[in-house]
Amino acid sequence: MKIAVISDIHANTSALEAALDKIKSLKTDKIFCLGDILMAGYDPNGTAKIITELDNLEIIQGNTDKMVACFSEELLEKAKKKSQCMGYALEDDLKIIDEKYKDFVRNLPESKYIEINGLKIQLVHGSPRQQDENIYPNLALEDVEKMVESSSADLILCGHTHIPCGYSLESGKTVVNVGSIGRSMTEDKMPYWAMLDIDDNGTFQIEHTSVKYDNKKVSEYIKNRGFKCALDLAKMYIKE
Repeated sequence: MKIAVISDIHANTSALEAALDKIKSLKTDKIFCLGDILMAGYDPNGTAKIITELDNLEIIQGNTDKMVACFSEELLEKAKKKSQCMGYALEDDLKIIDEKYKDFVRNLPESKYIEINGLKIQLVHGSPRQQDENIYPNLALEDVEKMVESSSADLILCGHTHIPCGYSLESGKTVVNVGSIGRSMTEDKMPYWAMLDIDDNGTFQIEHTSVKYDNKKVSEYIKNRGFKCALDLAKMYIKE
């Protein structure tokens, strides 16, 4: 079985469409989505429409999905203190996101266990212990072990940091951060995800992949939204 594992789309329809075109060309059987589909991009409703119409999809909630779903003035002020860019993006997104898509992300689970051919897989956004925990490249293996010790899965799939990486642990667990479709923090700023291939015996191979798209145009779309700090957000989509 061939599975595309995507994450952190962040309302970037252009990047999502480019990725899905390549995923389709690879004759993928299923798609796993690890959350953060709506917030801090240019087209939250368009992105949500595409995601909700996909066949053979398994999806969980990301931390920014939760911010949209559970919005309060207190949450907004906390978001602005942590990152003005994200806080003002959230404030503006809430004006345009369709209520049905707010309901959609509100009802998503924060994690999900799936078993395929005996392989136990856990889908999380940040880590098994915290929705917004960062699994970055070059962490100490013992630190990653602590992050995933609560999981009974053989393979833990995550996103959140927008930087692809992976770990094979002494516990026998494999941890893969699949990267970001919509706002990649890689040097090339292109969409990244992972392709997972599972054979009939539960043996698996997983590999990061990417695709090119017009990130400069998307940067302009976001800048033109005009909310406070939109220019700062737009700069994240292009190489310095």
